[in-house]
Amino acid sequence: MSTIVHSESVGTRTKVRRAALSGFFGSALEYYDFLIYGSASALIFGRLFFPESGASATLLSIATFGVAYIVRPFGAVLWGHIGDRFGRRRALILTIALMGVATFLIGLLPTFDAIGWAAPALLVLLRLVQGLSAGGESPGSTSLTVEHAPDGRRAYYTSFTMSGMQFGIALGSLVFIPIALLPESALYSWGWRIPFLASGVFTVIASLLRRKLEEPETFTTMRTEGERARLPIAVLLKDHWRTTLRVLLLSTINVVGTIFNVFALSYGSQHGIPSAVMLAVVSLGNLAAMVMSPIAGWLSDRFGRRSLFIVGSIGATVFIALQFVAIDADNIPLVYLSGILGIGVFYAIPITVGATWYPEQFPAACRYTGMAVALMLGILLSGFAPAIAQGIGANGANWAPAILLCAAVSVISSVVALVSPETFRVTKELLGVKAPRG
Repeated sequence: MSTIVHSESVGTRTKVRRAALSGFFGSALEYYDFLIYGSASALIFGRLFFPESGASATLLSIATFGVAYIVRPFGAVLWGHIGDRFGRRRALILTIALMGVATFLIGLLPTFDAIGWAAPALLVLLRLVQGLSAGGESPGSTSLTVEHAPDGRRAYYTSFTMSGMQFGIALGSLVFIPIALLPESALYSWGWRIPFLASGVFTVIASLLRRKLEEPETFTTMRTEGERARLPIAVLLKDHWRTTLRVLLLSTINVVGTIFNVFALSYGSQHGIPSAVMLAVVSLGNLAAMVMSPIAGWLSDRFGRRSLFIVGSIGATVFIALQFVAIDADNIPLVYLSGILGIGVFYAIPITVGATWYPEQFPAACRYTGMAVALMLGILLSGFAPAIAQGIGANGANWAPAILLCAAVSVISSVVALVSPETFRVTKELLGVKAPRG
C-alpha cells in the first residue's frame, strides 16, 4: 500500500490545532489531578485522613488513589454514549467541568481531626467523581483529534494530548516540591491544599477551549446520514468485542506509569531519598516525555504503530527496574537518569502511540465508547498497582512485586501488539472497517 500523502487546508489546520490544544489542556488537568492526588496519598493523606490506622495508614491512603479507577469504566460507558450519540464536544465540556470541580473541592475538605471518619468518606467520594469524569476525558480528546487530523498526521496531532498528560504530571510534581519542604505545621494545615485549589486555573482554560471546538466531520456525517447507534455500548459488545479486548490488553502498559509516579515516590521516600528529589525525578521524567511525545507521534506516522509500541514497552520496564536498584544503592544521579530515560523516553512511546492506535481500531459509530471502555478497563489495574506493590512488598519495603507487575504488562501488551492491526496507512474513512495487518 502506498504511503498516504497528507494535505491540510487552512480550515482543517485551525480545527485540528484547536482540538490538539484542547486535548493538551484537558489531559494536563486530568493528570495534574492524578499526580497531586497520588503524591498526597503517598506522602500526606495517611496522616490527615487515616491517623488511627497506624502502620497501615499509607497503604489505606494509597488505596484511595485506586478507587477512582473502579468507576472509570462506568464513566467510559456514560461519556462514550454521550460522545457517540450526541457529540464529542458536548461530552468533553462536561467531563472537564466535573473533574475540575471535584479536584477543587478536595482542597477544601476538613480532615479526620475535624469531622472524624466522614473526612475519608468525603475524600473517597470526590475521588470517585474524579474517576467518573476521567473515564471520558482522554478517550474523547484523542478520538476527536484523530477524526479532525489529516491522514498521515494523526499520531502527530494526537500526541499533544499525551504531551498535556505529561505536562500535567510534571507540573503537579513541581508544585509539590516546595509544598513538601514546608514546615510540618504548615504542610499539614494549609500547604497540602494549594495544589488542589490551583487546579481551578486549568479548569477555566480547558473549559474555554472546549467551547470553541467543532464537531469532526466524521460525526456530523453520521448525524446527517442517520448512522449514529442508539446504544453504542451494545454495538461495541456485539460487533467489536475482540477489538475491545485487544485494546484493553494493550493499555495495561499504563501500570508502568503509576508504579513510577506513585509507588516509586513512596518507596524512595521510605528508603532515604528525600521527597523533594523523588518529586524532581518525576517532574523531569515527565517533562522529557512531554517533548518526546510529538517525536514519537511523528515517528509513528512514518514507520507504524506496532514496532514503536513494543520497543517502548520493554524499554520502560527495564529502566524502571534500574531506578529501584539506584534507590537501594542511594545513587541519586542514577535515580535521575533511569527515571528520565524510563518515563521520558521509553514509556512516552507506547502511551503516545496508543493514544492514536486505540481509537483507530474502532469504527466511528462507537469509537468514543470503544476507546473509553477498553482504555478504562485496561488501566483499572494501573490504579491499584501501587497499592498492590505496597501490600505484597512488605508494606513498601520490597520493590520486586512492582517490577514483576511492570514486566507482566510489558510482555502482555507487546504480544497483543504483534497481533493487532497496523493502521498508520489506513485512511480515516476505513478506520475500524478495513485495517490491514501489513
